Amino acid sequence: MIIDILEQPLNAFVISQSTLFWPYLLSALLVAIGVSAITAYVAQQNMVGILADLFSKRIWWAPSSKADYLYFVVNSMLYGSLIAPLMIGGIDVGIGVQSLLIELYGEGPDMGWTAHTARVLYTICFFVAYDLGRFLAHWGQHKIDLLWQFHKVHHSAEVLTPITSFRVHPVDLFIMGLGGNLFGGIATGLFFYLSAGDITIATFLGTHLLIAVYNLIGNLRHSHVWLDYGVLGYLIVSPAQHQIHHSTSPQHMGNNFGFALAVWDYLFGTLYVPKEKETFAMGLGDGTDGTWHTIGKLYTRPFVLAVRILGGGKSKDVV
Repeated sequence: MIIDILEQPLNAFVISQSTLFWPYLLSALLVAIGVSAITAYVAQQNMVGILADLFSKRIWWAPSSKADYLYFVVNSMLYGSLIAPLMIGGIDVGIGVQSLLIELYGEGPDMGWTAHTARVLYTICFFVAYDLGRFLAHWGQHKIDLLWQFHKVHHSAEVLTPITSFRVHPVDLFIMGLGGNLFGGIATGLFFYLSAGDITIATFLGTHLLIAVYNLIGNLRHSHVWLDYGVLGYLIVSPAQHQIHHSTSPQHMGNNFGFALAVWDYLFGTLYVPKEKETFAMGLGDGTDGTWHTIGKLYTRPFVLAVRILGGGKSKDVV
């Protein structure tokens, strides 16, 4: 039991459901090197200098990053024993939705789908629903004062590395998981109903096909590699757009809540697509930047702030 808990941080690099699965890290590294090469060519700069910046100690060994590494280890060990048992599984939601539809409307209609058609439709619809659920959860984490206190842990990072994606308070992790599993589960239940439960998702690298494709570059979201998709940024969230989400600049704050699809931000009026490379500081921008980087504060400070709010206090840093 203890050995299993201690192994959890290492498992993140070999389990396909993890964003740190080694093929995802490798693909992100190759893309980052490619972006660096193009940047050096266009700017007529020395490639060695560009690569040196890619692996800069200023980023990878900053106080914020060192806190990320330790928090990742501790959080990984706690997740399986404390957080995962509380999660509402998407498959459980799906079965519940299917049962409810059968109770209300009887057995599902014969849609006339081939197995291949059903699989493609389910793969796409699940991805869209799952992404919408995560967007709404993320939007709520910023807009609901109480939830923002826990989401501050993630935004207190002053530099970004792939490990920063795990700089998430357990309460925050539960909320995000709830959003994705709830909406993904509804899509699953609907397709279970329409196909009598005989349906599977198309997979790649052992996980959902579209999520796996997203993860091939997803680690660059939390990095200092500027990768902008141009006009495609109105459809797909680029790493640059998520980096802007972490910005403390007034024109950036409160924008780009999406994960994979930018359409949700467009509909909510929170989409910011950069026209050129921008530079900005990252963090909370509320005067507390640099004061969060200990395990104790990352876990306990949100509870202190939440209790203060529940007691009638006000928070001025909801963004």
